Amino acid sequence: MAAHDEGMDAHPVESPSRPQRAGHDLNAREAIRIAVIAMAALTGLDLTDGSLGFLFSLSFVLIVVTVAMAVDLESLFQAGVFPPALMIGALAVVSMFWADAIQVNGLSDDAGFIGRLIASTIDHGKTLVLGHGLALGIIALRIMTAPDRQPNTSSM
Repeated sequence: MAAHDEGMDAHPVESPSRPQRAGHDLNAREAIRIAVIAMAALTGLDLTDGSLGFLFSLSFVLIVVTVAMAVDLESLFQAGVFPPALMIGALAVVSMFWADAIQVNGLSDDAGFIGRLIASTIDHGKTLVLGHGLALGIIALRIMTAPDRQPNTSSM
């Protein structure tokens, strides 16, 4: 038993002074691919009752915030322009294939694809602004807290 105790003392566990960062952040392509798959799955789940509801909005906000936190520093631009594309893309697919799921006050029953897409985008505008604003805020924080980079002088 004494030999076992000595072995444990030989390698003390050090507590980190700063929080550890992830060893591998996602690049833009990986993050966007995962986000689109997650949004499709959660939108499909929300459509089980025949309409888009709170789950769609919550999913969107959580997904775009996660993308902003998960990408590497070189992919922050893509993460910043991604939220509107994700929202409009998801609503376009729903408008095209599940038109009855778009339920907006004042929208005509015979509205076409473009009418439903515009109406649903306006109807989910608060969600888009909230999610995009949070994502941009996270991106700004990541840029401000990024470790300083040394300029590349080897090309001179």
